[in-house]
Amino acid sequence: MKINSLKKHIALIALVIFQFAFSQDSNPKNNFWNKVQFGGGLGLGFGNNSTNISVAPSAIYNFNEKVALGVGIQYSYIRQKDFYTSHLYGGSIIGLVNPIQEIQLSAELEELRVNTDFDNSSLTSDNFWNTALFLGAGYKTNNATIGVRYNVLHNDNNNIYTTAFMPFVRVYF
Repeated sequence: MKINSLKKHIALIALVIFQFAFSQDSNPKNNFWNKVQFGGGLGLGFGNNSTNISVAPSAIYNFNEKVALGVGIQYSYIRQKDFYTSHLYGGSIIGLVNPIQEIQLSAELEELRVNTDFDNSSLTSDNFWNTALFLGAGYKTNNATIGVRYNVLHNDNNNIYTTAFMPFVRVYF
């Protein structure tokens, strides 16, 4: 995807989000904290000489019943015994749009710092920033959404994700 085309898509998404976000709220008594929801993810994986631990809290602000905007932070520790140890940390900004109650569309910009130390290799370390822009769609019921997202910036040669498509489960309380 060309950069100009990507910019046009991002601008279109932003316009849709702002259209819904600045709709009038019929209940002026709502204060800031009544519109905030917290969620995130915890991950724990163990395998054949491997460990993967992730913590990713996030919060969103609901402008109205159709649009929310939020931020998240993430830390992951990954270890493959006798091969490498990696620390990933960073943050994200997410926009959510619910055109109808059961459907949730999302755009999430994620920036992660990746620090990898190799144990038995000619490479001693690999440190870089990884940027991902996920566009997603899911089925929403109550506080949970299940769906799939696509990283439009995915590059097979320089990315921490093995594929551009990723399933997700999103829960906010």
